[in-house]
Amino acid sequence: MTLKEKYSTLVGWFVENRPDAASELHYHDSFQLLVAVILSAQCTDKRVNMVTPALFEKFPTPKSLAEASRDEVYGLIRSVSYPNSKTDHIIATARQIVERFDGKVPSDIDQLMTLPGVGRKTANVIASIVYDQPVIAVDTHVFRVAHRLGLSSGKTPEAVEKDLEKHIPREHRAISHHWLILHGRYVCTARNPKCGECPFTALCTFFNTSRP
Repeated sequence: MTLKEKYSTLVGWFVENRPDAASELHYHDSFQLLVAVILSAQCTDKRVNMVTPALFEKFPTPKSLAEASRDEVYGLIRSVSYPNSKTDHIIATARQIVERFDGKVPSDIDQLMTLPGVGRKTANVIASIVYDQPVIAVDTHVFRVAHRLGLSSGKTPEAVEKDLEKHIPREHRAISHHWLILHGRYVCTARNPKCGECPFTALCTFFNTSRP
């Protein structure tokens, strides 16, 4: 199967079977999504969703979070990974959104990446979900799935991102992050992948080279 055929098969299956794939993070607006994605770094969405309701109830806007005390915020998110740095990041990001962007989450990826705690993956998540830009966020799940399926051999997340964006049609790029991340989270898991449940074994490099 050629690379073009792999992508065509993959996208076609997802379009038919996962047309409504979406983020599992809970949020009500672009700012809350940004905060949730920052908190989700090296942490599960399930854990983030456990702490954000209280956080967003007390600090629902960039202005309210920008004015919050560090101790208050830390106390609300202390159960996520790296709570000290994430507390600093989300408060500083809120302040910059208020001071530099008139209280609105920017749509430009380069501007997003100037915010504390926001790397390329997070910026792409916001750009694709909030602003429907044709970009693909590559996290550990997407990176793993892309390699196992033989969609990319890129050595870095950015290289994998370029490969995916080159071959996935523009109209499907925003949702493709969710397709791949959810497939990696529930089927193509890091340990003991559930190959028996996977619809892509015929095109999967990992499956067809790891069997005895």
